[in-house]
Amino acid sequence: MRLLAALACSSALLVATLAPSVTTGASAEEQPTAAQQVLAEARAMLTGGSGDGPAARRSPGAPGAHTSREATLVLRDLRAALPRLEATDRAAAESLLARPTDGRADPEGTGYTTKSQRRCRGHFCVHYVTSTSDRATSAWVDKTLKVMKKVWKREVGDLGYRAPLSDGALPSSRNGGNGKFDVYLADVGADLLYGYCSADFVLRKDRTRAGGYCVLDNDFSKDQYGGKPGKTLAVTAAHEFFHAIQFGYDYYEDRWFMESTATWVEERFADGVNDNRQYLAFGQVAEPDTSLDLFERGGFAHYGNWPFWEHLSERYGDAIVRRTWNTARGSTYSTRAVEKVLEDRGGFAKRLAAFSAANLTPGRSYPEGDHWPAPKPEATWTFGRRTAPRSDEVDVDHMASASYVAVPDATLTSESFSGAPYRLRLTIDGPRAKTDPTAWLVVRTVDGEWRSEQVDLDRNGSTTVTTPFTIEKVEAVSLTLVNASTRFRCDKDTPDWSCFGIPRDQDQPFAVTAEVYQR
Repeated sequence: MRLLAALACSSALLVATLAPSVTTGASAEEQPTAAQQVLAEARAMLTGGSGDGPAARRSPGAPGAHTSREATLVLRDLRAALPRLEATDRAAAESLLARPTDGRADPEGTGYTTKSQRRCRGHFCVHYVTSTSDRATSAWVDKTLKVMKKVWKREVGDLGYRAPLSDGALPSSRNGGNGKFDVYLADVGADLLYGYCSADFVLRKDRTRAGGYCVLDNDFSKDQYGGKPGKTLAVTAAHEFFHAIQFGYDYYEDRWFMESTATWVEERFADGVNDNRQYLAFGQVAEPDTSLDLFERGGFAHYGNWPFWEHLSERYGDAIVRRTWNTARGSTYSTRAVEKVLEDRGGFAKRLAAFSAANLTPGRSYPEGDHWPAPKPEATWTFGRRTAPRSDEVDVDHMASASYVAVPDATLTSESFSGAPYRLRLTIDGPRAKTDPTAWLVVRTVDGEWRSEQVDLDRNGSTTVTTPFTIEKVEAVSLTLVNASTRFRCDKDTPDWSCFGIPRDQDQPFAVTAEVYQR
């Protein structure tokens, strides 16, 4: 589910205010269970309060915030938590999971409060009302149907993903009246959301697969979203429908994987809108020390890491993402699926290192990279004939990186040779091989040619690499240090990382020394 980035800064405060406390003087018996915490978060997300009454809708531009996790994933978690809730809480959860057409029967106040209408075309039915704050015009209903048709053609037809599971086997009172995919229009912009999808049912024969429906805003007003309504609809429809597709592969997949690939697919459907650029400042393009698989509660790293899939698809084609989703079905979690797909493509460590190094120069590395932010290296060193060696130490989290840049000054010329050319020596001392450290070297020449290669470390995590380093030939040399560890203690109920686990190799120490010498 997509959030309005500019308006989500105070999300942690909202959750802290609305969710039951587990750290105050309550006894252990009074503390909410994990399932109850998910319920509280869903209430905060969808009702703007604790759930004790109808939703308190915020007007456009009014102070407010999103909760720290996305509605699509909160509702996904709530669906999975149903068996662990007592009767009263379970009833409340089911009302939050209900479709908007439940209306006045919904005590949580998230449904329509007036009779709805339905318009169906092709694979879709759009449900809407003509009064109250959720009202949608006939023209907007038609526009939504046209956009959804194009999204289906692109994501299911062209890109080859499975169609979302049909709800045709459900009673008509629960499936929108037929087996077509249902989209509900409501004023979700008042709650600072673009839209969301909900996993409505889980297959009995395969409990990892689910079907559902989506809710999109009823007009994507420029007053609420800041952009042209049609463009905002396009990227939101592509993003949210992709979540419905994901449910049919594995609805309980890792959060970072679901959100990063859904943000990537926006570029495949609505390349000219570029709404996903707003998240680049929060992912590895601008923040390379942020782990690739981080689901950042109250933040946007999981959206901002869509360029990882852009990097892979530019090299191997768009189908690489679909192959990863095919591999991630069932018990194989996200990062393990990525590793399997990349086994015969150099391996995950090599591809992560190449991606991390490419992000130093997005204008060269991506078709639209001239409009992207670029990270600041850990250090940029300028060397002359008499410059002393430069050294630094840095701790790198799993699936993250740190880079250094060396630049020759005017004294390092071929005319200043005293018997031998100048070279740059880089000495790396990293963690042991079991944590999968690696490095990537890029030599940028003055004639525009770049030499780029992986630097293999020995079993102790160390190596030395040298390269020519005169101002006539070299513009700059960059070295990217990478912690490519994918080791986790899985199933620890920690939603921030892969496999709901805890990374085993955080804060791995690297040291680098750079010096100019003559050979």
